[in-house]
Amino acid sequence: MTDLHYDVCGSGPVLLIIPGGAGHPMGLDGLTERLADRFTVVTYDPLGLAHGRLGLPVEEQRVEAWSEGARRVLDEVLPDGESAYVFGSSSAGIAALDLLARHPERLRHVVAHEPPVVEVLPDAARQRAMFAEVYDAYRTAGMQAAGARMAAGLEGRFPKTPVEGQPPAPGEELTSPMGVFLTRVMRSFTAYVPDLTALRSSPLTLAAGRDSRGQLLHRTAALMAELTGGGFVEFPGGHIGAVQHPEEFATRLLETLLRTPGRTAR
Repeated sequence: MTDLHYDVCGSGPVLLIIPGGAGHPMGLDGLTERLADRFTVVTYDPLGLAHGRLGLPVEEQRVEAWSEGARRVLDEVLPDGESAYVFGSSSAGIAALDLLARHPERLRHVVAHEPPVVEVLPDAARQRAMFAEVYDAYRTAGMQAAGARMAAGLEGRFPKTPVEGQPPAPGEELTSPMGVFLTRVMRSFTAYVPDLTALRSSPLTLAAGRDSRGQLLHRTAALMAELTGGGFVEFPGGHIGAVQHPEEFATRLLETLLRTPGRTAR
């Protein structure tokens, strides 16, 4: 049983936030500060990267381990008989979907923002290959090359020319949250197959950024909403709208969480 790492601020009903990427909450202070006026905001750090564990060994991650950790956090912070709101973006959106499928009785409303559950897409094999290329780009040419390949893949295009670079030094991937994501999280999470049966008729809203229209993760979120009967809502910005537009994003998230699940809004 691993230690739990999380921070709490604000007051009101519990809102569990699971950060995307490798779970490091960097850049989310603006969002959580605005939500703390209405919620007890619990920010879960699955790998403890913001709690002194960045740079330590990390094994290949499993979606189920993140959702089980989130369930244990709720056991610690939820008053008896109450349920929680949950927000997860990107890889954390996948963990939020798994948490909802396994423990719907603990959750009041889940908002999953641009979860890369590409296994539900008709072209799933192509997307798996794209993420494999991102991983290979990092291993052979470093972070910039991997970022360029991922950006192109999310936009549905291929880089015109490979980005030159050097392979990362041994152990370097563990010294940055992005390195941990690329090598320990990305491939296993994008291979996750959601339990669509369990998610149907659940308190779920899928979300995507307005600036992501026409891109892979907007398409994935919209299809997940159709497959589960959940609502679909557009948020300010793109994939990292929560970091780039914290005030507008927080307002939209508050409106969405307090709306009856299943309603669609743009």
